[in-house]
Amino acid sequence: MKIEKTFEVQAPRQAVWDFITSPERVAPCMPGCERVEQVGPGKYKAVLKLKIGPIKTTFKVDIETGEERPPEFATYTTSGEEGSRASRIKAASALSLKRLETDKTQVTYTSDINMMGRLGKFGSGLMQKFADSMGNEFITAMQNKIEIKNGPG
Repeated sequence: MKIEKTFEVQAPRQAVWDFITSPERVAPCMPGCERVEQVGPGKYKAVLKLKIGPIKTTFKVDIETGEERPPEFATYTTSGEEGSRASRIKAASALSLKRLETDKTQVTYTSDINMMGRLGKFGSGLMQKFADSMGNEFITAMQNKIEIKNGPG
């Protein structure tokens, strides 16, 4: 399943980069993210509680930073599984930041997600809808946090 989102943030590109590359600041914007911790340079562990269709589940995931070109581009890999190991997830993601104006940044992220196991058996339509919903919630939360912090006042 492929996801691609492009959106704008009313903040300078460096401020958006600093926010997005700071797990402790990004985690509260992720729907269902209960915890994130750095376990090494560019390596993190996170716990996500999710409800996908009728299933409530908890995923433990490892996230690793790949290529980085601050403040414009980064790649990440994510892998993890449900506590019961009934499902596994692998994702390759890329993030691009483009300066539109002094205080406006365009963010584009793409993810190629592979879900295996019981959750992988859901139709691609349901999984795409779930991923889009999560992505939209994340975007709104992130915009609110960055734009309030960098706004007037």
